[in-house]
Amino acid sequence: MPGTDDFYIFTSLRYDPSLQQVPSRGFRHAAWNYNHVSPFYCLDHHRDRLLRAATHWGWQSAVYALTGEQALTKLADSANEFLGTAQMTPVRLRIIVHAHGTFEFQKFDTPDAALENLFPLRLPAPGAAPESMEAVRSVVFALLRDDVPVPSSEFTHHKTSKRDMYNEARTRAGIKMGERKEVLMVNAQSGEIMEGSITTPYFWRNGQWITPPVSAEFSSSLGSGGNNGTSRRYALENKLAVEEPIKAESLLDGEECWISNGVSGFIAAQVQLSK
Repeated sequence: MPGTDDFYIFTSLRYDPSLQQVPSRGFRHAAWNYNHVSPFYCLDHHRDRLLRAATHWGWQSAVYALTGEQALTKLADSANEFLGTAQMTPVRLRIIVHAHGTFEFQKFDTPDAALENLFPLRLPAPGAAPESMEAVRSVVFALLRDDVPVPSSEFTHHKTSKRDMYNEARTRAGIKMGERKEVLMVNAQSGEIMEGSITTPYFWRNGQWITPPVSAEFSSSLGSGGNNGTSRRYALENKLAVEEPIKAESLLDGEECWISNGVSGFIAAQVQLSK
């Protein structure tokens, strides 16, 4: 399967002209977006995840196309060319990379998001009001738990076109397009929370936010088995959360939590154990 035309790796990121305000508004912790006036959310993180996946599959042409600073520049230029100068509203931009090193793009509408939720300094504790540059609970998603455990694999560690396990979990949860709901995947081997179907989850334990651990490279025995997402990387590098295993049975109905991804940033959520 890997290396065939119908199998590819991809990442989804936010294109948003308001991201170009990051440097002037003093979001120094925004790293790449602070140092580059860019409408692409954490573009370097997305390139890095694609590069790790291409390296895992041994796609040398793709590895070459994704390596180095010039690859970031070319990626941004190609995305801008695809979107065109008339694109002034936020979109979810899907970057697809094929084994032979070619790229393609797809775009989808996406809601507005505050910079504080894209680049929070901290995630407020449950019940606490947000302070300056902290994520705000302007939207709250219902966070469901899937009833069918999923085996960890290289297809859960890397983001690829093989996504039946995620789509089926969303179908079982009854999630319809545009609904403010997310479903948690459970690792079949360990009984631990793996990840969300399209997000990374964060839970409040012992006075801090924790997120399921992910191994640096794919391992069937290390980590939760989930994806090393770009917003997850941001959260760990900026000490918004730490890695810690989370047993599925430890979730409490109604507990406050957060979820994140590379399109919407950080979103408040609440565990809902009864569908």
